[in-house]
Amino acid sequence: MTDTVYIPPNGHRVPRRGPFIPPLLAISFVIYNIVAFLFFGGNPAGWTNGLFVIPMFSGTPWAITAGDFLLVISVFLLFFEVLKSTRSAQSSILEHMLSMLVFVAFLVEFLVAGAAASSVFFLLMVMSLIDVVAGFTVSITSAGRDVTMG
Repeated sequence: MTDTVYIPPNGHRVPRRGPFIPPLLAISFVIYNIVAFLFFGGNPAGWTNGLFVIPMFSGTPWAITAGDFLLVISVFLLFFEVLKSTRSAQSSILEHMLSMLVFVAFLVEFLVAGAAASSVFFLLMVMSLIDVVAGFTVSITSAGRDVTMG
């Protein structure tokens, strides 16, 4: 069995695929803190306030709360974070480190701040953890395909 590894000639840089994009779940972190501290006065119970009601065909109204709305936005951001982790750019390591810092910020605030003592914030923190784990897993898997063996 032989291993073939391509080493580019001196001076040749591997092109980047796309620009640097900071962690998208930081947007959810900032939105949560702005709303929780400015609009809800640091009370996490404000996330259960209804935003709007959608009448269903069954006749039962579906009430959307502020927390539900933020979680839906964050699920879409998590999807784009996982897509972002499939890129193999030089900045991807920096992006993974920043995603880890966002998770640590979620964790510290969850443990320390009373305004973060809600299931909405907990689920945002879990999404951030999934982002970190999925990002490293996808990057390691795609990096293994970049090395040609055989």
